[in-house]
Amino acid sequence: MSAFVLRLVRSTARVVTAVGAVVVLTAVFLLLIVLTDGAGSGLPAWCVTAVTGAAVVIRRGRRRPRAARLALLLPVLLAAALTASVCVPTAPTARRYPPVLPSVETRHWDLSTGSRVAVYHYPPTGSAPRSAVPLVYLNGGPVRGISLLDHRFLRLLARQGHDVYAYEPAGAGRSGLLPMDQYSISRSVRDLAAVLDHVGATRPRGRGDADVLGFSSGAVVLTRALATPAVAARIHRAIIAEPGPMDGPTARIDGQRGRPSARGLAPAMNGPRSTHVPRYAVAFGLMRLGLLTPGTGLIGQAEGDNAFTAADLGGDTASAYCARDAHRIPVEDTAGNFSFSAAASLRVQQTVKDSPSLVPRLRRSHVPAMLMIAECSAQVRRWATAVLAADPGIRRTQYLPGVGHHLWNGLDDNNRRAAAVITAFLRDEPAPLPDYPTRADVPAFLRAHK
Repeated sequence: MSAFVLRLVRSTARVVTAVGAVVVLTAVFLLLIVLTDGAGSGLPAWCVTAVTGAAVVIRRGRRRPRAARLALLLPVLLAAALTASVCVPTAPTARRYPPVLPSVETRHWDLSTGSRVAVYHYPPTGSAPRSAVPLVYLNGGPVRGISLLDHRFLRLLARQGHDVYAYEPAGAGRSGLLPMDQYSISRSVRDLAAVLDHVGATRPRGRGDADVLGFSSGAVVLTRALATPAVAARIHRAIIAEPGPMDGPTARIDGQRGRPSARGLAPAMNGPRSTHVPRYAVAFGLMRLGLLTPGTGLIGQAEGDNAFTAADLGGDTASAYCARDAHRIPVEDTAGNFSFSAAASLRVQQTVKDSPSLVPRLRRSHVPAMLMIAECSAQVRRWATAVLAADPGIRRTQYLPGVGHHLWNGLDDNNRRAAAVITAFLRDEPAPLPDYPTRADVPAFLRAHK
């Protein structure tokens, strides 16, 4: 029995040693990936790791039998195979754009900034009075294509008489890519200004302002545009819906959010995930931790965009819905239309975090504006109330009950209610909801955890 136990202990020790060697070599590889920022698709890090592991085996096995040397080499071979999977692309490395949508006219505008953006136009339809001012929509992301759920809402706005233009930001959807170092919140504002110029060129005599509806990160772009006089001069009315942090000081605010969202309650999203593939799990994971830059050499921008799927968003999607809707969250998009650039989005978000306070410039804004807030928003409440406090142009606030961050989510009559709020403001009609919270209401609003 003692001989059996001894053999078992020795076998277990060998297995533990082998597993430990694999773990150490994998850790060395990941450390080298971080130190080199994934240069050369990770191949230099892989070569150094494999050569180092082989050198250690050769040194330790010089005076051992051949079988023992092979046994020492197996962990190195296993670690080499595992880490090699991080270096081999499984998604196309050239950008594959979503197919053209059959339900809306798609144009491509070459902007004065150098961006090439995909533009969707929904002319006014139906019997509703037609607005004389076009409406430009800025979607969330920051670098994400417009979902089919949003397209359905834009069609509803057109049926209410609005002349709707929507564009996907550079790097998203059917828009062209930019060099990674050109993505920034200031570039997004400049692109908006250039889009407004194009929209104005489509109007009689080539002039005219536009109303702008900004949602989530699109609301951040709009807020910063209102603080930029040359851009604000082209905006007729502004609707700031569920804004993210508008500047560095606001981005550092944490704390209270809205009523409980469906995050952690909703069933897991179906479909393939790029994060189940070692290459993209490592790349996206280390980028999110800040250990790789958005311009990492591990994966190219186009490859990352091609690889990322809606299922990779996971709980982020659920957090945009109320807890009561956890088991009926709608399918927001199709695999063919979905587009999200994780790297470019991180880059834009970082430029927001690095920016100084917007408050001094925003206090000079006089563009008539409305703030929209969701009951079950997963956004930090003070992100929205900071805009309300700083922007004197905000004339009304609409607190929408029964919806999460994605205000127009296709459930019940939520789209109709959101459209009614937007239309009433743009036509300077009485608001369908109370003006709440006002600036004076904010302290009590926050204390009540609404």
